[in-house]
Amino acid sequence: MTSAVRYEQDGDVGVIYLANAARMNPLSEEMQQGLLELLERIERERSVRAVLLIGEGKSFCVGADLNGMQAAEGDTRSLGQRTADTMMVLSNPLILRLQSMSVPVVSALNGVAAGAGVGLALAADVVIAARSAYFYLPFMPKLGIVPDLGSSWFLTQQLGRVRATALTLLGDRLSAEQAQQWGLIWEVCDDAYLDTQARGLCKRLAALPPHAVVETRAAVAAALVNGLSEQLNYEAQRQRELIDRASFVEGVSAFLARREPVFKAG
Repeated sequence: MTSAVRYEQDGDVGVIYLANAARMNPLSEEMQQGLLELLERIERERSVRAVLLIGEGKSFCVGADLNGMQAAEGDTRSLGQRTADTMMVLSNPLILRLQSMSVPVVSALNGVAAGAGVGLALAADVVIAARSAYFYLPFMPKLGIVPDLGSSWFLTQQLGRVRATALTLLGDRLSAEQAQQWGLIWEVCDDAYLDTQARGLCKRLAALPPHAVVETRAAVAAALVNGLSEQLNYEAQRQRELIDRASFVEGVSAFLARREPVFKAG
């Protein structure tokens, strides 16, 4: 495994560290490949029930590795062509993998999430941040390019057109506290407690029914495009199947016995 990422397992939580702290964790091709391999390994081995993504050092991720964009000898593609090709075969699959994991994913912002790091952070199911953390989109005001790794999609979906447009054009820092107030992230905590808070959150998510995150993502996605009548029908159809599953039986049993439910891994 590449040295650009580090992995440890904390019970049923898999913790992935962006591990190039000396350079504030740029999202190099090596790091992206390492992340993809780890996520695929987690899905394959099925020994964890929640994933935590966090940066080492003072930064979550400062975005693209601009120092590592030189062409290999004999590569005649333009920089734009090479970048787009890398995005299609590496970056975009990474974001889609994070969004399709069979277990919940939490990103914990220990510092700045800039550029492509914004998309990486927001691809998680739940985002929490240290009080000193912030989002920064230099794409258009500093480089003349559009936000990538899903940043434009996540920001527009979660903040709306007005705020997404202004953040993209102006490139102003969005503090963790403002991001929470706007509904972009779930929680802000004091820097010293971020790791503890994030792991505790992951432990709670790991205790959910094994299909929890897949069903929840699907229900929320449907609600974004359905009218009320369509969504009511969607809910009824899902309950038709889910109520007959073992997790519902366990939940009812636990409720009647006044205990916490214990859901078996899938």
